[in-house]
Amino acid sequence: MTQEQLNSAVERFKALVTEQNKRSEKIKQQGDFIDFDKLDKLTIGVCGGDGIGPIITAESARVLAFLLKDEVESGKIEFKTIDGLTIENRVKVNKAIPDDVMEQLKQCPVILKGPTTTPQAGDPWPNIESANVAMRKALDLFANVRPVKIPEEGIDWTFFRENTEGAYAVGSKGINITDDLAMDFVVTTTEGTERIARLAYEYARKNGKDRVSIIQKANIIKTTDGKFLNLAKNIGKEYPEITTDEWYIDITTAKLIDPKRRKDFKVFVLPNLYGDIITDEAAEFMGGVGTAGSANIGKKYAMFEAIHGSAPRMIKEGRGKYADPASMLRASVMLLSHIGKQAQADKLERALDICMYEEKKMHITGREDGCTCEDFGNYVMETLSRLD
Repeated sequence: MTQEQLNSAVERFKALVTEQNKRSEKIKQQGDFIDFDKLDKLTIGVCGGDGIGPIITAESARVLAFLLKDEVESGKIEFKTIDGLTIENRVKVNKAIPDDVMEQLKQCPVILKGPTTTPQAGDPWPNIESANVAMRKALDLFANVRPVKIPEEGIDWTFFRENTEGAYAVGSKGINITDDLAMDFVVTTTEGTERIARLAYEYARKNGKDRVSIIQKANIIKTTDGKFLNLAKNIGKEYPEITTDEWYIDITTAKLIDPKRRKDFKVFVLPNLYGDIITDEAAEFMGGVGTAGSANIGKKYAMFEAIHGSAPRMIKEGRGKYADPASMLRASVMLLSHIGKQAQADKLERALDICMYEEKKMHITGREDGCTCEDFGNYVMETLSRLD
């Protein structure tokens, strides 16, 4: 390594430190969560994304509008379609999210978003940043919340993944110091950790969950994971009725497939990378990532999405209308709960359980031998009507 290479790496690291310190200070200045009851009108953005995204997102919005018919007719809630978050448009302007699309998103406190394509090595697209990561940063959606529930197996888990820090905070800004040495960085702040931990414990308290598990690798990643663990444990002391335990990420992945031990887990709080990996594992218990939704929550904005990809092959093969909307509909349950419509959220969750696991009158296969996305949406709405 030459002195010039070392100096260049140090200067770039200084810039990253300065950037993250400013972000930390900005978090401190944030106010309280948005109060939806005080809004004259709530605008829900419907942002389709890529591939099958527009299809399953539009279908979920149709079901939401059915459930929120009274609020829509009275003008309390409106749905706004936001086009333009496609890989083609993003590549055209060489941005993860085009400026005009970002401005539209910022007008919507709540966003229902379809999957987007993220370029990777070997793709024909330039290496632009993930639209999801960019949106989480721009709207400060610091909490990724994913529920997994299978009553017959004793599984009732809710994961609170820190969404803006960890290994993903500066994931596109690592340093190639020499041809032989590259370094990336992990970011943990007091403010970022405390707010995700408090959200997890508040959820546990409000929903009668008696255990919060802090997932990390503090025995090896001693500084950042150690900070995350200690801060989360301190927050846990404010909730004496809730048991706090701590697990290393590697043994957690093993215990989730242990039929006896996994029933003990209730609420998880964990850093970004670990949360990304383990929630995909957890979704497999419920039928795969195609059946699971997720919430991305901040104090001013919230975005609800599927956790699977955009399935470009389905569009290429002309099978888009057979896409499964279950993941987006599960995300819609969380959207309803977030805006204070818990009765409608419970009703939609019950209808989905009936349609997917109990009656199963219609089957989504992704092909002509299964029902269409619209057919399944109609089935869900018919079931909702029966639950009145």
